[in-house]
Amino acid sequence: MSGVSIETVPAELAGQRIDNFLLRHLKGVPRTRIYRLLRRGEVRVNGGRVKPTRRLEAGDQVRIPPVRRSDAEAIAPSGRVLERLEAAICHEDARTLVLDKPSGLAVHGGSGIAYGVIEALRQLRPDCPFLDLAHRLDRDTSGCLVIAKRRSTLRELHAAFREGEVDKQYLALLHGDAGTAERRVDAPLRAEAGPGGDRIMRVHASGQSARTRFVPLRSYGKYTLVRAHLYTGRMHQIRAHAAHIGHPVAMDARYGDHEGDRRLRRLGLTRLFLHAERVAFDVPSTGPVTVTTALPTALSRLMETLDDAG
Repeated sequence: MSGVSIETVPAELAGQRIDNFLLRHLKGVPRTRIYRLLRRGEVRVNGGRVKPTRRLEAGDQVRIPPVRRSDAEAIAPSGRVLERLEAAICHEDARTLVLDKPSGLAVHGGSGIAYGVIEALRQLRPDCPFLDLAHRLDRDTSGCLVIAKRRSTLRELHAAFREGEVDKQYLALLHGDAGTAERRVDAPLRAEAGPGGDRIMRVHASGQSARTRFVPLRSYGKYTLVRAHLYTGRMHQIRAHAAHIGHPVAMDARYGDHEGDRRLRRLGLTRLFLHAERVAFDVPSTGPVTVTTALPTALSRLMETLDDAG
């Protein structure tokens, strides 16, 4: 167990929340424990207790209590995971990093998840003083994930995502014949409690605005490959909108066609068929950045199987 440490907040981390600051310094420690330390007052800023939402200022003195080293090491990402993420980085500059996120890896830890992409990246880039998510992808979705390496760039990216100025394109396999004409879905989404207490998104008049455009690329009779364009960024948006129009995403346990998914399992598909294929943004601190990623092997193999069958 290490002793109490006092960390001085550098200028480049000014504005960061105390919980995120602690997650970086206490690598591998789950969010639930970080929040418990804050609730108990074991973490102090300039000698006083703070809430997890407290934003730090340059020069703040943060008291970090002892944490058992074994606790952090037990849940830290393995060398194999770190190697996988290093290989998945498809763009990096002084301000941003774009990762081809693997399916099955959450973007951050919490709610029973020991660590996610952001915690692993902070371990992979220990000399980078700031790394944070510009947006999120569902755990089972693969593809382009944007990480900011400066707080000023994070603010610019958040504004660009919020204003719909980021081009986000996904490839998805939908159940059923979705036709050949593109379809625009403008249907508000509201979070509700689903089976087992999981959150699900439902179309509801009182929900948040959500807009998606589905462009059919190829029909396989019982399935349709589409490109989905996101104009808003609600949780599970593509999945909820696809289910709303009667063509759920393949292998979607929450919104899907379970009978159809059994057929796909027999063809070898074991994951959600949703991939963030492309992201493009242009903010003042970065200039234009465009990243396109290929379908992961598991999805491209299914496409080959469907092509052979058709």
